Amino acid sequence: MWKLEEENYYFKIYDSARQIAAYFDPDYGDIYPQEKELEVIERMHKDNEKISGGFLMVPMLKFGIFDIDFESDLTGLEKQLEAVNQRIARWKNFISEINNHAHFIRISHTDQDMLSITFPIKFSKPTSLEKKDLLEEIEPMLDLMHIQGLV
Repeated sequence: MWKLEEENYYFKIYDSARQIAAYFDPDYGDIYPQEKELEVIERMHKDNEKISGGFLMVPMLKFGIFDIDFESDLTGLEKQLEAVNQRIARWKNFISEINNHAHFIRISHTDQDMLSITFPIKFSKPTSLEKKDLLEEIEPMLDLMHIQGLV
C-alpha cells in the first residue's frame, strides 16, 4: 500500500492512490566533519548503511479557514472548528496509544492552512537505507495511522 521515494536524502511516502501521505527523514547520527555532511550522507545511501530510526512527518490537519477566499457565517465557522477539534482529538489518542510524546507540530511547508506533526521513530533493529528495509520498519506505523483515519 505504501511506496517510498528518495528525494534529497529524505523519503516521500505515497499511499496506494499515489498521494503523499508522509515524509521520513532518516537519523544519520552524528556526522564528522560537518563540512562534509552531504558527502557522508550520500555515501551512507550508496553503501546502504544502517540507521536506528528517524523522523516521520505527517500532514495533521487542514483548518480550511485560512485560505484567501474563505468566507463563512458563524455557524459554518463553528462547524469547521469542531471538525478541527475532532481531528486533534484523534491525533491525541494516536499519540497516547503509541506512547510517543516527543512530537512537535508546525505549519506545513506547502500549505499555510495546514499543520504537520513530526515524531521520532525508533526501529526494532538497525536498518539499511534501502527503501524496502525502511518501509518494513515504517509500515506498521503508517498502517495504524491509516486504520485510524489519520493518513
